Amino acid sequence: MADTTTSTPKEPEVHASSVAASADYHPQKRTWFRTTLFNAFVIGAVGFLAPGLWNAMSSLGAGGAESPYLVNAANALVFGLMGFLCLFGGPISNRIGLSWTLCLGAVGYPVYAAGLYCNNRYGNEWLVLVGAVTCGVSAGLFWASEGTVALGYPEPSKRGKYMNIWLWFRTGGPLIGGAIVLGLNHSGSAKSKGKIDPKTYLVFVALQCVAAPVALLLSPPEKVQRSDGSKVIVKAEKSFRAEFKALWTVCKRKDILLLLPVFWAAYFNQYSGNFTVYYFSVRVRALIGFAGNFATLASSQLISTLLDYKGLPVKRRIELGFYYVIVLHVLAWTYGWVIQEKYTANPPAWDWTDARGFVEGFFVIVLWSFSQQALQNWMYYFMATKTDNISELSRFAGILRGQESFAQAVSFGLNTRNWYGGRVPLAVNTILLGLAIVPTWLAMRDHIPVETDKLAAAADAQNSDEEAAIASQLITSEEREKLAQGKTGPGLVGQQ
Repeated sequence: MADTTTSTPKEPEVHASSVAASADYHPQKRTWFRTTLFNAFVIGAVGFLAPGLWNAMSSLGAGGAESPYLVNAANALVFGLMGFLCLFGGPISNRIGLSWTLCLGAVGYPVYAAGLYCNNRYGNEWLVLVGAVTCGVSAGLFWASEGTVALGYPEPSKRGKYMNIWLWFRTGGPLIGGAIVLGLNHSGSAKSKGKIDPKTYLVFVALQCVAAPVALLLSPPEKVQRSDGSKVIVKAEKSFRAEFKALWTVCKRKDILLLLPVFWAAYFNQYSGNFTVYYFSVRVRALIGFAGNFATLASSQLISTLLDYKGLPVKRRIELGFYYVIVLHVLAWTYGWVIQEKYTANPPAWDWTDARGFVEGFFVIVLWSFSQQALQNWMYYFMATKTDNISELSRFAGILRGQESFAQAVSFGLNTRNWYGGRVPLAVNTILLGLAIVPTWLAMRDHIPVETDKLAAAADAQNSDEEAAIASQLITSEEREKLAQGKTGPGLVGQQ
């Protein structure tokens, strides 16, 4: 981003009595390609073409390979590199701009797909590892920039809705990719365990090559036009050194440190790929890769509806979302353990002609996907309410995705071994999820949302004496900055 973005004018003080007046504000006529909806489509399209199709291959179980171990090793490399690039993606995107960061974040994906094709058809292994390196570097930049756009561009009151649009596009990749895979791998010859038809990968390579030019359609944050007339706040640092210093400051914050366990636990479950390889035929793996995405979409829709519900204060939505996610994970992992123990005792090889056995195994993947997506949506929403500055939000998104990536790297590494019955990866996942509950609750308990919908805040103030007392205080731009840095605690808002 250009240095001119650092000179954002000082915001006027906001008083509760002026909140209602915002309803009478009439924003200027907007240009369609600068709107938040258009930019949501851009970020969604790139997510559809790049990581979406990557997920389509991953959902086949080990990228469609006959054995999961080489691909799991490659994916461990992908996510290890991705973790570092995610972490530093915020400073990079703040200096070179989000559109160029997003573009660079898409160029490595087709190389990875090409590596899987060569391995599947010719037994070539080195290109899989080269593709893993290029994909890991690109993916780190992609996720840091994508998360920033998905959370920072929309109006605060519509954040859940736009996260859902973003997810619909990104899940569209596995859906379309899964349909392609299912169409090419549905015959009777795919009733046994094995590998995917190699022609499948050529379609993915062609589609993923389109992602990089589409990324350049993204508007700079300072030019985005929201429907409520508010501006995307940009306060980029003046140099890379200053950016990295700001990143280090965020990394040391108590609330961020408390959230590290849940960042790791959220996406540690990469055993699901091994599970499908161990217990399902090729065409059932293709079917799971397609149909399993509907669980992800349904989960996102439900949690996003809750997080955008204007009848509750933002803090209350976050709390209810947290408890909802816990219940989902208890159900999913209890069921997963029951089925895994059954399969450990008597390993099956299900085809969809085995109706009862196929359904019980399929629901393990469905419940894992459903609970995992609810947790990710909740975490993104929670992080987005910590700041109204998109430059700082890019650092938050980079830390979140970076830690998730490190967790996935370790998880893929763990799953390069053929553990008896999958008990070791399942146990590690369960322990991580349990250890994350208390620190996450502590971070949530002390959290004060920086951004809230103005009209919803006014309604809350009328219905609650406590909310009215908070809303009646003056909140200056300097105090907002303190809130964003975690320096202001409950009861100190508005004090000089």
